[in-house]
Amino acid sequence: MTNTNRPIRRALVSVFHKEGIEVLAEAFVKAGTEVVSTGSTAKKLAELGVKVTEVSDVTGFPECLDGRVKTLHPYIHAGILADMTNPEHAKQLEEFGIKPFDLVVVNLYPFADTVRSGADEAATIEKIDIGGPSMVRGAAKNHATVAIVTDPADYALVAARVADGTGFSLEERKWLAAKAFAHTAAYDATINEWTAKHWPKPASLDAAEIDHDDQGTEVDSAKFPAQFTRTWDRAHTLRYGENSHQQAALYVDPLNQTGFAHAEQLGGKPMSYNNYVDADAAWRTVWDMAPSIAVAVVKHNNPCGLAIGATAAEAHKKAHACDPMSAYGGVIACNTTVTLEMAESVRPIFTEVIVAPDYEPAALELLQTKKKNLRILKVAEPPKGHEAIRQIDGGLLVQDTDLINAVGDDPDSWKLVAGEAADADTLKDLVFAWRAIRCVKSNAILLAHDQATVGIGMGQVNRVDSCHLAVERANTLADGADRAAGSVAASDAFFPFADGAQVLIDAGVKAIVQPGGSIRDEEVIEAAKKAGVTMYLTGTRHFFH
Repeated sequence: MTNTNRPIRRALVSVFHKEGIEVLAEAFVKAGTEVVSTGSTAKKLAELGVKVTEVSDVTGFPECLDGRVKTLHPYIHAGILADMTNPEHAKQLEEFGIKPFDLVVVNLYPFADTVRSGADEAATIEKIDIGGPSMVRGAAKNHATVAIVTDPADYALVAARVADGTGFSLEERKWLAAKAFAHTAAYDATINEWTAKHWPKPASLDAAEIDHDDQGTEVDSAKFPAQFTRTWDRAHTLRYGENSHQQAALYVDPLNQTGFAHAEQLGGKPMSYNNYVDADAAWRTVWDMAPSIAVAVVKHNNPCGLAIGATAAEAHKKAHACDPMSAYGGVIACNTTVTLEMAESVRPIFTEVIVAPDYEPAALELLQTKKKNLRILKVAEPPKGHEAIRQIDGGLLVQDTDLINAVGDDPDSWKLVAGEAADADTLKDLVFAWRAIRCVKSNAILLAHDQATVGIGMGQVNRVDSCHLAVERANTLADGADRAAGSVAASDAFFPFADGAQVLIDAGVKAIVQPGGSIRDEEVIEAAKKAGVTMYLTGTRHFFH
């Protein structure tokens, strides 16, 4: 087998982040490696005892334009891009008096860190690296003879290969090159995400350039660009995925350090994949109710209880009472500070995760000491994702996040089609039920009373079954109390037939809010009229698949 290893005799090092560079310096000194470097990197390596040649000494041209131009020179890039297995390349280098590099070590200006710091546009633009990505991509392209290193985690490996003189094999250089291309791709994707937000298409270009998709339909290219480019950084791996045979990891948005994925864990066991999914659903659910104080109890990505209260403790007790059985092993979210009183009510209930914007010191101490396995999360800000992404085989589906912001979400726009107009308390419950239905998996029916869920029918393949389930849960999970009678109901989409609405009417609901739009709307409305049940149509639906 042919030996494809290439010893590292000459290296180019230019790094913004200098952590860990000591291990490389030690290896360079011991091996007598020729090192070319830039500015502050050269200074740091010299301090560590490395004999360094400045880039400007190689190019014969000083750094200029406030450091914007340092390495962008043929004496550097020809040395990076020359394939030394190609005799013609080697000959040209000799003619021009250029020496090739065997190793390039680069990491880039901290663009994402600068954005997160709140820096102004000018400072942010200065952290768009030009020379760095050029060197990385050049070395990665020329992996035939150059090893490219962008990850400080690989410094120890590089040092070992420098020290023993073996360098890297072709297969190893390909692997390093693949990592390098991923690094620059993620870097550019981060820049793209920032520019897409901050540099929108000006009105002066609207008439000049209209985007169309492959079916000829006009497209809002700001919302749905021709290429959907995003990047996420791996935060950490998880014990396993949705099931124990699946591997999983958490990735985070490099430009956002305040989202749910960045939750601060204040106690309990490590988060699992399912914990993240359920807790994120619960977190979004309670903020649908803001500015009212709300608590949600979520199980398997569905609420088994949701309520508004005058205090966090009251909201939790009302939410838990909806379905105490399902709340076992669930996730609790609160959109205000968790008080000691609420913590006391959570204490006897087996709960996987609790998430809130903050905790009273006494409440946190109680949860940490009395519920040692409880995952306690603190999230600084409400959800603000306005883009929902779902992967399908071979592609992605992208849509606006379903928020409570449609015209039909405003009760002033509702159309009364049956019964008498709701009184103030009934209307308050209808508004609560309508906002709450957004977070229930389709087909969804929700019964509410006193701004709390009392029965939820979720995820059924027909609406009649969801109606039956909501009524059954309302009337079997509270020590035999008939909670359906006198409650209000919400449906996430229209009733295709009158039978589903009739189930709710027969159970004694006094008012129903639903989108309408069925070809049999009149049959559904007539059933409500016949029973004297108030019915409103919103004209908006909230499917949640």
